[in-house]
Amino acid sequence: MSPTFPVAILAGGLATRLRPITAKIPKLLVEVAGEPFFSHQLRLLKKNGLTRIVLCVGYLGEQIVEQYGDGAKWGVEIQYSFDGEKLLGTAGALIRALPKLGDTFYVLYGDSYLPVDYQAVGRAFLGSGQLGLMTVFENHEVYDASNVWFEAGRIKLYSKTEKPPQMRHIDYGLGVFRAAAFAGCPRDAVVDLAAVQTELCRRGELAGYEMKERFYEIGSPAGLKELDGLLRRPGMKE
Repeated sequence: MSPTFPVAILAGGLATRLRPITAKIPKLLVEVAGEPFFSHQLRLLKKNGLTRIVLCVGYLGEQIVEQYGDGAKWGVEIQYSFDGEKLLGTAGALIRALPKLGDTFYVLYGDSYLPVDYQAVGRAFLGSGQLGLMTVFENHEVYDASNVWFEAGRIKLYSKTEKPPQMRHIDYGLGVFRAAAFAGCPRDAVVDLAAVQTELCRRGELAGYEMKERFYEIGSPAGLKELDGLLRRPGMKE
């Protein structure tokens, strides 16, 4: 199997931290360096040979459909999976989208800009034989609270509640999963991806892959300002 499998982008949240910008538009349409953020994400994914996108959308998702359609203009294929009447949480949205995603897929957050080698991550996942893979970054509490104990190439613990001193890494925001990772989860219910990852880790079925490049995000006003500055530099647009 080639690591060019589909990419699920989790973009259904309310984006409350970016209010009032997101009062009338979804986060993917927030302007960054003169364009909607989603345009930058699409370029980055296409550059990495990933052209099948499944957008898990909820809040104001119709605006994204209206602007990007099936993705043909961008040289990609975009499908949409709507949460429905209630937000389903990050894993709940993925479970709803499984018929469009197939057996194996990348997962990316709708506010993450990750200029990395996605194919290398895919190959690492295929070589691991596990149900899931989490990319991690040695964080030391710099960008957010460290939540991963990663040692000797393995994830020893992933938790948002426990805090052993060995926890120096953070979830980088790019994952790879097989559909079977969600086999025990309820359908059309609120399910958090972090809970699924924690359970996979407990069972020894969550591979780890360390990234050396820092991540960027637009989930906060500070992150939005920083990425805007980065993408305005000469030669930075993908």
